Amino acid sequence: MSSPSLPLQTDRMMLRTFERADLADLTAYHALPSMQRYVFSRTRDEADVADALNVLRGHVSLQRPGDTLTLAMVRKGDKKVIGHVSLNWQDATSGQGEVRFCINPSFSGQGYAAEALSAMFDLAFERFHIHRVFVRCDGRNHNSIKLMQKLGMRLEAHYREHALFQGEWDEELHFAILDREWKRSSKVKDLPIRQRVA
Repeated sequence: MSSPSLPLQTDRMMLRTFERADLADLTAYHALPSMQRYVFSRTRDEADVADALNVLRGHVSLQRPGDTLTLAMVRKGDKKVIGHVSLNWQDATSGQGEVRFCINPSFSGQGYAAEALSAMFDLAFERFHIHRVFVRCDGRNHNSIKLMQKLGMRLEAHYREHALFQGEWDEELHFAILDREWKRSSKVKDLPIRQRVA
């Protein structure tokens, strides 16, 4: 797979790989207790976040199955990192990929996640020629569920009480979309304007 031209541009954001200087912005959301079920590495303090940042800084390309590309969501106006979105290449033969995202709760509900996911789906389908992308979300996260539906994704699985998290049973939903379905759904109005990946 070829490396994409970075950063990616959306209407209000620049999506780029992480840098050392992103530690404070990453700590602002990554270490929140409410974020721990969604992040790659569990974090309790700034030292843990610094370790997580080193991992994220290594997620820079997709060369083989198992690789992950993680991009910081940077607002164009103030250059603040408000979240991140990742694409993991799951399987080469069947062209499967998983997209994950986290956003600082202070900026949720403002369309930033939709912009980032739209750009990442474009990248997955148009540059990396992935056939099917899936996203996992908490069954109680109604904002994420609405977002997946808005993006034209299909609910494929609902795992009830499949894992314990902080003493509570976790409900996990799996949404997915195929390359041809994304090409159709991306034309639906109300999706944020984004720069198509060449």
